[in-house]
Amino acid sequence: MHGDGREIVLDTETTGVDNKKNRVIEIGALEVINKMPTGNTYHVYLNPEQEVEAGALRVHGLTDEFLSDKSLFADEVDNFLAFMGDSPLVAHNAPFDVGFLNMELEKLGRAVMHNEVVDTLVIARKKFPGARASLDALCQRFEVDSTERVLHGALLDAELLAEVYLQLCGGLQHDLALSAETASGGKGAKLSQSQGEKREARTFPTDEKELSAHDAFIAETVKDALWNK
Repeated sequence: MHGDGREIVLDTETTGVDNKKNRVIEIGALEVINKMPTGNTYHVYLNPEQEVEAGALRVHGLTDEFLSDKSLFADEVDNFLAFMGDSPLVAHNAPFDVGFLNMELEKLGRAVMHNEVVDTLVIARKKFPGARASLDALCQRFEVDSTERVLHGALLDAELLAEVYLQLCGGLQHDLALSAETASGGKGAKLSQSQGEKREARTFPTDEKELSAHDAFIAETVKDALWNK
């Protein structure tokens, strides 16, 4: 992982599944630092200048008409690369998303990305061999609320994946909460212990007999005691 803890969780939607002929039509990405979202996101719809295949349309619902007035990838490429930087990229079935994005860069004669890539699908299959490892299945396993995911959407899927990624990496300790400063990557980040109900101070009264016995014990065992001066 990068020395500053910054990673980019991302997802794409496309006109089809073949990156040799299909195009990217939506990119959703969010910044996490030390596995915690900072609130910094990148999201764009793109005009692919080709029709969306029927199978892909059933998955994401992004129609040709909706995409017809959106920006071209060429218009967004600098913003996209600036957001990605050289941080590790986290994606579910990462070769699909990264392959499509590098294809778009190659079409423009731009250098492909050489960022470190973290594939949460590979992590999930190693962690839970034989179990379903789709994003929906992992959301269910980790009790991540995915009820809004009627259709695939790049930014929503990236947000869900960020929560799943945190859980795949061990989650947070139950009795500790990261301060907002930690999540935003601020200096002096600290852990704040969860607050419980405060108890009233308790007193333990002693009687004269106990005090006399204590004084006698001190007199016998400690000569010239400082607290008696």
